Amino acid sequence: MTVHIFGIRHHGPGCTKSLMSSLNTLKPDIVLVEGPPDAQDIINMIKSDKMVPPVALLIYPIDAPQKAVYYPFTIFSPEWQALHYALEKGIAARFIDLPQYFRLAEQQENKENNQDTSELDELDESKELHDDPIGIIAKAVGYKDAEIFWEYQIEQRKDVSDLFEAIAELMQSLRAEYPTFRKKDALREAYMREMIREAEKQKFERIAVICGAWHVPALMDRENEKEDKALLKNLKKIKVQATWVPWTNSRLSFKSGYGAGVYSPGWYEHIFNEHDKAPTKWVIKAARLLRKKDLDVSSASVIETVRLAEALAALREIPMPGMEELRDSIQTVLCHGNVSPMLLISEELEIGEKMGRVPPETPVIPLQKDLENEQRRLRLTPTTEIKNLDLDLRKDKDREKSSLLHRLNILGVKWGEILDVHGKKGTFHEFWKLQWDVTYVVLLIDANIWGNTIETASSSYACHTAKESNELSVLTSILDKCILAELPKALQFTLEQIQEKSALSSDVRGMMDSLPSLAKIARYGNVRGTDIKEIMKVFNGLFERILIGIFPACYSLDDEAAQSMIKSISNVNESLKILNTPDINEEWNKVLIKLEGNDNNIHGLVRGFCIRLLLEQKCLTEEDLERKANLNMSFANPISQVVSWIEGLLSGSGLFLIHQDGFWSVMNSWITELNGDIFANILPILRRAFSNFSRPERRTMGEKIKHIQISSKKAKKDIPKSDFLSIDKDRANKVLNILTQILK
Repeated sequence: MTVHIFGIRHHGPGCTKSLMSSLNTLKPDIVLVEGPPDAQDIINMIKSDKMVPPVALLIYPIDAPQKAVYYPFTIFSPEWQALHYALEKGIAARFIDLPQYFRLAEQQENKENNQDTSELDELDESKELHDDPIGIIAKAVGYKDAEIFWEYQIEQRKDVSDLFEAIAELMQSLRAEYPTFRKKDALREAYMREMIREAEKQKFERIAVICGAWHVPALMDRENEKEDKALLKNLKKIKVQATWVPWTNSRLSFKSGYGAGVYSPGWYEHIFNEHDKAPTKWVIKAARLLRKKDLDVSSASVIETVRLAEALAALREIPMPGMEELRDSIQTVLCHGNVSPMLLISEELEIGEKMGRVPPETPVIPLQKDLENEQRRLRLTPTTEIKNLDLDLRKDKDREKSSLLHRLNILGVKWGEILDVHGKKGTFHEFWKLQWDVTYVVLLIDANIWGNTIETASSSYACHTAKESNELSVLTSILDKCILAELPKALQFTLEQIQEKSALSSDVRGMMDSLPSLAKIARYGNVRGTDIKEIMKVFNGLFERILIGIFPACYSLDDEAAQSMIKSISNVNESLKILNTPDINEEWNKVLIKLEGNDNNIHGLVRGFCIRLLLEQKCLTEEDLERKANLNMSFANPISQVVSWIEGLLSGSGLFLIHQDGFWSVMNSWITELNGDIFANILPILRRAFSNFSRPERRTMGEKIKHIQISSKKAKKDIPKSDFLSIDKDRANKVLNILTQILK
């Protein structure tokens, strides 16, 4: 009976080739792989023809799927090929790592005890922990990082004899010099030793163990069985579920945050498939990609790039060009020294967005199965590539696609993002940007508590959100989503919640902010066949309550509250524009007229903004504006209120006000009569008021003021000097006598 321990690098293609050669020579009776025993029941699915890596094992607590753990595999992963070998040969294959039902139970216990640090991850601070021991060796022998060291010394090695013995010896030296005292690692290694002992007790003659290289020394020493049993004795368990899910190359990379990832999964898959021809074919791939992006790449440049890469490999004394040599040569020749094309090659070739597939018989939750059925029925294939979708809502299939995407958005699965696209007019078109993320499966697992189909789950979740929310603006937003997703039950429930909570609410601004969604629904709801009568009842009820409560709500506001109030007033105004109902518009204009009146209890910002809205609706003339400007910009008013009034009036488009000559004349006179200190104090506020205008608008306003100043000076010159100096002294003396009597 012999135990052969193969220390590999996760997702290392060179290790994979060496491992497969060793397994073919050894012909083991059982293969033990570092992986989650929780997934032992679905390990046989690996040999399915419809299982296309990259894929991942998904382990999650039944009552908390958001805590899911992933174990990714791809075609060049040593563990994947070892399991394939065992299943094809008909020999036993087992996962031997510490089960997740232990690890997740510990995490749950820590959370319940409000512990921030996992007990399994505590370190003995008296010892030095080195998280990257391979990096230390790499730097010691002159490599800039562990990735390049491992590729040159292990992945590209031609003579693989005694490779795993050398790796074991290296790890023994490293662990002797830099021992790790992480409790989690101690538990994992104890459990793996126990699994090896169990295989020995079952009389397997040749046992192959595939694990991360760092664990090899610990698994070779299996003398202290009692200590391992004692260490594992009191671990708690929770119920977990396991399944296979599609994965992507990008999530195998370090860039995604995956701890056991590699820098270039696309490159590693390439060298695994192409062997000695990998450098030449890689350059060809890069050239095709650059040509696809309309960059000029000749065949001669491709040949020169390959020659340069081979020359660099010879200078660096390595068997064949690796990633480093190919990067240097491609950037030098194909990219003419430019960095930008190399970023493209890095994203699309070195990493890539290839997504795997799992067999239809893979165990999935009902909600996920329903989504897969809908995707097939509507021909919406999930892909990590960005796809644009133009839907015509007058077509049944397009409406069903739109409803599905909106329902998924309600559940938090943001597969589709709706876009604002100019060109096609009308409300019958929707434009979407689709991009699938493999982690959406966790969101679906989490959402399955709301229902077994996308329709019932999204409807139930919308009702739950509506019931929990007390903000009317949030409720109307939910209502809008229910209409877009075509969820009649959730729509009716949300309407009832709005009516119930608005009747008890005193939040006038909340009611005002909720109107735009209702107005859009009432105006455009017929696109999806929505009955708008109930919507209009709610709208009219809220509008009546706003009319009653808006005046007290506008009294005694500070600057910040006034800014919020004009946003709410704008929301009401925009809602009425959408509906364009004369009777309601007339009522609203009466409110604006009353708000803009010279009531000092109402903030100047609000009064100025109301005048602005009345002007836009042609309820005030240019002469009315000039008269109100003279009144509100009088020096008898507090300077802060005057400035706020100006800021309110200037809110919105500048083109409309440019032609109001009377206002600019008053504005010019007021500013020129300010003393220096006051002008310096109010200048920041005036700048803020004008900052929202575009540069051409500000330039036109400046020309307007300049023209007014010139006209004013010219008018003064035209008045005879005698008109300013001639005084009737007799009449003046009569006035002075009266003033003298009054002052006495």
